[in-house]
Amino acid sequence: MEGRKVTILGGGNTAFSVAARLSHMGNDICLLEHPDFAESISNISATKTIILEGVLETGPASIEKITLDPSEALEFSDLLLLIVPAYAHKPFAEFCGPYLTDHHTVVVMPGTLGSLEWKILASEFGANNMTVAEVDTAPYVCRKTSSNSAVIWGEVTALGLGVIPSSETSSVQEMLQPLFPGITAYSDSLECGLSAMNPVVHPAGVLMNAGRVEYSRGDFYFYEEGVSSSVAKVIETVDVERRAIGTALGYELVPVAEGFHEAGFGPRGNLWEVINGSHMLTRLKAPGSLDTRWLSEDIPFGISAWSKIGKQYGISCPVMDSFVQIGNIVMNAAGSEGRGPKDFGIENLSLPELKNYLLTGI
Repeated sequence: MEGRKVTILGGGNTAFSVAARLSHMGNDICLLEHPDFAESISNISATKTIILEGVLETGPASIEKITLDPSEALEFSDLLLLIVPAYAHKPFAEFCGPYLTDHHTVVVMPGTLGSLEWKILASEFGANNMTVAEVDTAPYVCRKTSSNSAVIWGEVTALGLGVIPSSETSSVQEMLQPLFPGITAYSDSLECGLSAMNPVVHPAGVLMNAGRVEYSRGDFYFYEEGVSSSVAKVIETVDVERRAIGTALGYELVPVAEGFHEAGFGPRGNLWEVINGSHMLTRLKAPGSLDTRWLSEDIPFGISAWSKIGKQYGISCPVMDSFVQIGNIVMNAAGSEGRGPKDFGIENLSLPELKNYLLTGI
């Protein structure tokens, strides 16, 4: 199958891995990084090559264009994959905003409701009818291993997709299928954003291992050693609250353990059994400190945002809220707002109004 042009926004672990993998699959890739993080692409700007290691095709991958210029990157392709932490979603929207058009399709990887925020921000730049999508997790378990290389330890076999407006779901799924085979669709972007797994697992898992993270500087296997059976029980309680929000909004969200299994991470079972039997997750070390995006991203842009949506529709989330409060103390971020219904364009919408907005984008 003939490849296509794809612009990737970002220069971190997953952005490097996706760029290299899609290049190996025969696609032409442009990599755009924000000038504030220019050093992340400085060593590949001349060679235009990323060395990929791991379980998929390995070796040098050619990157056609590497740039700090959003006008170049957005002219290169109408398909934009935004692969940055959630706290960088808005800065990247403002960076690219003047060059966005209704002809672009943006896919936030992963989104955790970032598609809803981008839809609002794109409209502020005049791209009122632009399609924005998100996926529920990163497509690979991967890491950047140097300034010009990355490793993929595993591939997510059932990447989930949500689109706003949801009336465009089939066309976006068809566009992404050759790049991420097996991609499946949620009913809309809100269901997808509520189905992200990282915010369920990371805040509780890290905070319940806070002493060990600080003492060892992350020198232990997070999932294999840190997510013990007791920690897994707490994570599954966070998950009960997430699914209660989904039920109130008319979604039947998949439990976290089943979601991990369906994504290909491990065997079917309770959360501890899935993780303990995973060849991908058990390779991951804990973060080296508590100054980690597993807290700074997955609390304000994950469980805190979910709790705010739940509150708007009559669902309380005391366990999520407790980790938000404890996390804010640990991060010295008391009062950190993250994002919520206003940022998503859904503040004060009734349930029928919400469903209509997700369907039409207007």
